[in-house]
Amino acid sequence: MQGLIQRVSEAKVVVEGEVVGEIGQGILLLLGVEKGDDQHKADRLLHKVSGYRIFSDDEGKMNLSLKGIDGELLVVSQFTLAADTKKGMRPSFSSAAVPALGEELYEYFVKQAKASLNTVQTGQFGADMKVHLVNDGPVTFRLEV
Repeated sequence: MQGLIQRVSEAKVVVEGEVVGEIGQGILLLLGVEKGDDQHKADRLLHKVSGYRIFSDDEGKMNLSLKGIDGELLVVSQFTLAADTKKGMRPSFSSAAVPALGEELYEYFVKQAKASLNTVQTGQFGADMKVHLVNDGPVTFRLEV
């Protein structure tokens, strides 16, 4: 399981012209589920996402976490993170989880996030989404568990 986190001052997801999830300061998480992933990996990734110190303290150092700033989280499913891009000119998705497992672990991750963070918003699993964000920094990290 992997996530691409972006520190944002705001972000939203639009599906068919309607905003389905929107946050202010916090993290936009693009969540990729791969074959072999399970709830334990989802829990470990959530721990990293919520505790990863990517927000500036009073001295301008990245020393604060999402929890530390009481920030907001926007979770968007992103199966293309599981792509193998090493060979050729077309990505292979052979390591991506089947949609049923991907959705199950995405929903599990969101449920656990809502239990531990104050504000959690989501995209819509499997939908054609338009993601709007203001990347603060820009600050972007890929997290794997």
